[in-house]
Amino acid sequence: MLSIRTYNQISSKGLDRFPRDRYRIGGDVEAPQGYILRSHKLHGEAIPDSLLAVARAGAGVNNIPVPEYSARGVVVFNTPGANANAVKELVITGMLLASRDIFAGMNYVQGLTEIRDDAAMAALLEKEKSRFAGAEILGKTLGVVGLGAIGAVVANMALELGMRVVGYDPALSVEAAWRLSSSVEKMDSLQSLLARADYVTLHVPAMSATRHMINSETLRSLKPGAVLLNFAREEIVEPGAIIGALDSGQVRRFVTDFPVPALLGRDNVIAMPHIGASTAEAEENCAIMAADQLMEFLEHGNIRNSVNFPTTRMARNGGYRLTFCNANVPKVLGKVLAVIADCNNNVLDLVNQSRDDIAYNIIDVEQAPDECTMDQIAAIEGVIRVRQL
Repeated sequence: MLSIRTYNQISSKGLDRFPRDRYRIGGDVEAPQGYILRSHKLHGEAIPDSLLAVARAGAGVNNIPVPEYSARGVVVFNTPGANANAVKELVITGMLLASRDIFAGMNYVQGLTEIRDDAAMAALLEKEKSRFAGAEILGKTLGVVGLGAIGAVVANMALELGMRVVGYDPALSVEAAWRLSSSVEKMDSLQSLLARADYVTLHVPAMSATRHMINSETLRSLKPGAVLLNFAREEIVEPGAIIGALDSGQVRRFVTDFPVPALLGRDNVIAMPHIGASTAEAEENCAIMAADQLMEFLEHGNIRNSVNFPTTRMARNGGYRLTFCNANVPKVLGKVLAVIADCNNNVLDLVNQSRDDIAYNIIDVEQAPDECTMDQIAAIEGVIRVRQL
């Protein structure tokens, strides 16, 4: 039996993916091989020796100390794209709220509580409606910063709404490029995108390279009067810089899913309570993807959508499977293969992939590796973790 420890409220549609004859699931299971969680913070928590993988039902992994888990040979998964439609729909909502003065108009109407006569209210609204006039997004230019799973669907949606779309992503993957419409014009730099766009929406992960990428310097490149939308991460936008740009009129409106106190009470800020992925469908999609990725790794050693290990997959074609991860240095794989050969076992198939400082290997052998073989592999310098499936 494999044990999966759950944190937070995980959708039952995800947890039901685990066959109960092979898995124990719960918040208090001992010696877990896997974690599945949403926002629970793992920083400062001891890592059980039994733990092999963590699946985050969501895209960001800021709540997981990834380097510590990598050093212990623990694979960390996320679920990119599972909440893409939910975020996409909120982005279009944010753009419409920013272009038409919908929110102020609604508040105005709700404040007319003293008027009891239908005709009087109709006459007043007809007189005052010009105060809430806005602009259409048709024909405007949307700049999409980050063209991954979410950025791509946002870009494609904007094209369908009749907008022009420019995009910037220095790390655009082949998979993401296939999802993206050819009508999206790729920009060479963030500054060139900012100068072109009437609306700018951010869809990049939070990391050292993207922290405060929207700052006083980059905002100077922004088309005056543009609308900025942040449904990515709070750290992407420098608070002082956006306040200065709002005060000067460089930014007409700021729409954010990550409000801070300094932004509250401003007419040119539309702040939401971090609800980008808060739909029943998104939570179900994330939980299902997280569960499937955990099972595929625990049962077959295959890795997809890991943030710290390379994507690695090998079909089962008989034999017995072992996997190991190691520091990405020369000769480790050769030493492992030598141990297998010295134990009179034959390799049927293997795959070796690397990512940054980590290498990961799946090897199918003819005979079941004995304890001596596994111990010898574990003792090789550079090997972090080895297991037999």
